[in-house]
Amino acid sequence: MSQTLISVADLAARLGEPDVRVFDVRHDLMDHAAGRRAFDAAHIPGAIYLDHEKELAAPRTGKNGRHPLPERGALAGLMAAHGVTPRTLVVAYDASGGMYAAHLWWMLRWMGHDRVVVLDGGWQAWQAAGQPEATGPQAAVAPRQDVTAAPSLAPTVDADAVLANIDAPAFTVIDARAANRYRGEVEPMDPVAGHIPGALNRPNGENLAADGRFKPADQLRDEFTRLLDGRAPETIVHQCGSGITACHNLLSMEIAGLAGSRLYPGSWSEWCSDPARPVAKG
Repeated sequence: MSQTLISVADLAARLGEPDVRVFDVRHDLMDHAAGRRAFDAAHIPGAIYLDHEKELAAPRTGKNGRHPLPERGALAGLMAAHGVTPRTLVVAYDASGGMYAAHLWWMLRWMGHDRVVVLDGGWQAWQAAGQPEATGPQAAVAPRQDVTAAPSLAPTVDADAVLANIDAPAFTVIDARAANRYRGEVEPMDPVAGHIPGALNRPNGENLAADGRFKPADQLRDEFTRLLDGRAPETIVHQCGSGITACHNLLSMEIAGLAGSRLYPGSWSEWCSDPARPVAKG
């Protein structure tokens, strides 16, 4: 186990330990109730469900993207309410190739909690291995004393920095959305199609092998090294539609040993909310 991924076998061996907390973040951007329904039907024993729309996002203003980050203190309070302490190993899983789990992984690091991993292969891998399942509401856990957010381990950039970077490049943006969305051919989620001028494209699905698990670290390193083309990881900023799938690319770079990249949390949904910001296509 590294501080990025945990296997089904390793999680099964540690399930029930007092300093392990499992969070189910299954979600569907087109059906916000789907994750809770899936959790109630079956989940990893002892897991706690977190809602990406209600618990892992701040209020939306129409200008701050579809999944604005909550206050770091609010996130720390949420974790404490679910029994997380600085010693707790947090495990996140979903049923979408790790995209939502990677977002929680990044958010915990942004909060200053580094003991967090993603279940490799997610819910499908857990089921395929014949591991036990639970149904119905989640078990109650004892809340811990409210935790103060520690110094962030996950730096960010904002829209102003991305805008300034177009004319005076200091970093390179990598867009994690599907290629046809990047090119501006379709846009199912946001009112404007296209991409941030100068951004490269790495659809986050390319990080996975055919079995739904992350590709081996050396393969990810080769692929990202080719994409970066000599750029240092510290000069990379990840972006997607609303800051979720961008974390999948960021996690994949960490798995590959290419640490230090940053996130633009507002991403395309924030960027395109201001018509003064430029849009590229193709």
